[in-house]
Amino acid sequence: MDSNPDIFTPWRATKFYIPLFLQAISQSLTYPLVAAIVSHGVDGVSGYAAFAQGHAVMFTINSWGSGLITTGMIFCRDLPGLRQYRLLNLTVTTVLLLVQFLFCFPPGNDLVFHGLLGLTAPLDRIARDTMLTSLTMQAGFFFRNEPLALLYNAKRSGAANLATFARIALTAAFTPLFLRFGMTGPMWGVVAITVPLLLEMWLCKWMAREEIRKLPAESTQTADFRTQLRFLVPLSIGGFLLAIANFMVAAFISRTPQSAKMLAMHYVAAGLGNPMGYAAWRMQSVVLGFPPRHRHDHSMFWYSLCCGFVLAAMPFVFQIPYVSNWYFGKVQNILPEDIHLATEALLVFSFLPCIQSLRGHAEGLAAFYRRPSAVMAGQAAFLVSLVLALSLQLHFGAPGHQMGAFGIIFAAFCTMLTIHTTSYMIGARERKRQRPSPDSA
Repeated sequence: MDSNPDIFTPWRATKFYIPLFLQAISQSLTYPLVAAIVSHGVDGVSGYAAFAQGHAVMFTINSWGSGLITTGMIFCRDLPGLRQYRLLNLTVTTVLLLVQFLFCFPPGNDLVFHGLLGLTAPLDRIARDTMLTSLTMQAGFFFRNEPLALLYNAKRSGAANLATFARIALTAAFTPLFLRFGMTGPMWGVVAITVPLLLEMWLCKWMAREEIRKLPAESTQTADFRTQLRFLVPLSIGGFLLAIANFMVAAFISRTPQSAKMLAMHYVAAGLGNPMGYAAWRMQSVVLGFPPRHRHDHSMFWYSLCCGFVLAAMPFVFQIPYVSNWYFGKVQNILPEDIHLATEALLVFSFLPCIQSLRGHAEGLAAFYRRPSAVMAGQAAFLVSLVLALSLQLHFGAPGHQMGAFGIIFAAFCTMLTIHTTSYMIGARERKRQRPSPDSA
């Protein structure tokens, strides 16, 4: 067995991937805890809906920096690259925080919360205040990028996972404490998210100090600010397209019969299916951690496929009647006659991790070969194919509660094909330019 830790073996890749998986689903573990704090406020469940809308807008803004961790994993290989990355991360953070701040006041908040989301008083105020008070949380997410990239490059994803567990544990401790002392409502929900996140950020920074000391002092590659920015922009555009896709799914489902019920069933099923899909998508980081040794090395492809099947099996647990009745009936408070709708939607979502894992593999390869335009082409294909799938389903009268899952799976498959095709075409052009001409021989 090769002693080089960068050489792929299934065991090394699994040890690296499990912490990424746990971190990917951590939000789905903490958000229900925060929801209990928010929904027990004076505005009840309606206040939580507005709270979630405020965060949806915030995360859409956040998506413009969604490629920062991948950019860090590529360029934070030496101290000059790290310094330029810090400047890039700080610049993007400052700009996006300013945008978020401006959308909290007229005319930005009227355009988003009244015009786009159609919220009425007092829900529009709750959504706006949630986004305004979440500025610190947004900054915490961005300042966590550098230490995460360094820890991932050092194959210390387990250390990053300890920080994530600390965040989950503190959030879990806050929930009964806040409820006991009447600290409920949207603003206390923001506190319950922000403080544990800041703890996670600090722990990541503390654990990454050793990796900074190990970085070479001399530059080993061209990685100035402009180079990193040109790499980041296509990835971030793709992240933004993915973010607005959620709004598009809701827009199509709202045009189906019994739209309110169908939309609720979609969101309940997506709350379980999407975290599994996102965890599978993190295969991108595993590919960067164990890059191919040559152009025809397909080890990571088969590993990604196997991981996708394993993750796809997890949502099937909720097809067991006892489990589905407990979760959808008691936890999510769905009427008994509607539980079958949620389980049907989740059954479709169960196939998402297989596609998302292969998609993450494709994006990881494109990032490794520094072809971010291939990733951007894939994300554009995601948006186009999602609209096509939703339009066809709406036209032929597909069940509203399953439309979103089918559309997302189809779009993710088209994304994977587009990334591979575009990356292959770019690579073919690069090889053609490098091939010596007959005249020079």
